[in-house]
Amino acid sequence: PLVPLPLPPGLRAGQGKKFGFGKSPKARSASDKHLDNGTSNVSWVTQLESNYGFYIGLGLAVFSSLLIGSSVILKKKGLLRLVEKGGTRAGDGGHGYLKDWLWWAGLLTMGGGEAANFAAYAFAPATIVTPLGALSVLISAIQSSYLLGERLNLLGKLGCMLSIVGSTVMVIHAPEDEEVTTLDEMTLKLREPGFLAYAAILLAVCLLLIVYLAPRYGQRNILVYLTICSVIGAFSVSSVKGLGIAIKGFFAGQPVLQHPLTWILVITLVASITTQINYLNKSLDIFNTSLVFPIYYVLFTTIVITTSIILFKEWVTMTVVDIIGTVCGFLTIILGVFLLHAFKDMDVSLGNLPQVLQSHSTMNLSAPGYNDTTQ
Repeated sequence: PLVPLPLPPGLRAGQGKKFGFGKSPKARSASDKHLDNGTSNVSWVTQLESNYGFYIGLGLAVFSSLLIGSSVILKKKGLLRLVEKGGTRAGDGGHGYLKDWLWWAGLLTMGGGEAANFAAYAFAPATIVTPLGALSVLISAIQSSYLLGERLNLLGKLGCMLSIVGSTVMVIHAPEDEEVTTLDEMTLKLREPGFLAYAAILLAVCLLLIVYLAPRYGQRNILVYLTICSVIGAFSVSSVKGLGIAIKGFFAGQPVLQHPLTWILVITLVASITTQINYLNKSLDIFNTSLVFPIYYVLFTTIVITTSIILFKEWVTMTVVDIIGTVCGFLTIILGVFLLHAFKDMDVSLGNLPQVLQSHSTMNLSAPGYNDTTQ
């Protein structure tokens, strides 16, 4: 009889599968048959996923962050060149950026990053892939300071680091998603009442933002456009996850092209990505890149993880320690975003930090009503 592989010291039960250890006897049996006689029906995709799925997903997620972080800078430079030429800004409804090759280079780079991200979701859980998007925050912030002349003060840098620390904590305590290997199983998940109610709420919020709030407050409040992108992201990531299952089923010889869910997911993905690109362009045109990308990351990650938990019932396998760790990671991310957003106009760096603190102390001393005897 096959005995499950022992977990490395310090690794909790349930995490072994996430990091490639302790595969089930069923999974190893299929892999062993494939290696032993070559006549097994297990496809090479299934074998590759069984042996190296987590590491492939991890590598693709990191590569995706590199491309997406760079694409934001390219698209921003294209939008700035349009303004310099006197064209109508994207925030005002203009589409002159479509004639700029630099913007198209950014779009193609983002397409490559999204393709890598697409593949990552096919090999690794969404709760692992999505938080790794924090790497693109660093890439975008560093490149914007050199290529766009945008400043990211000391508190902004601290906010980026806190966001990454919080994301890391969430990855460590991320729950396991349920096994979904066929489109029929995915269909059953999508039809569950809990997910249908959640999807209806997201659609209602998205329509409210697009129809009422965006025309009135979109150009003054950075959260409006980015919330639209993030809410739509719940549908795009769910579609990507389902299409990843369809692609693996196609290579395994399953009739996925005849399944109606495949085409429903394709239409949903195209509509979602189109909407996201439109409102992300408007946000980039109006607001500072160093603020847009981190805030978008936090909102998007939060909604995607929530969607994954509801759709794949990940909360069932979570221990008390994992729940506390996930909440602490989320709060750490929120604190990081607060530092980025609340103090973005302050001129604070390591070089002038003593002077800034001293000036604020002097202002407090000279404030009306200050009493030395009460200090």
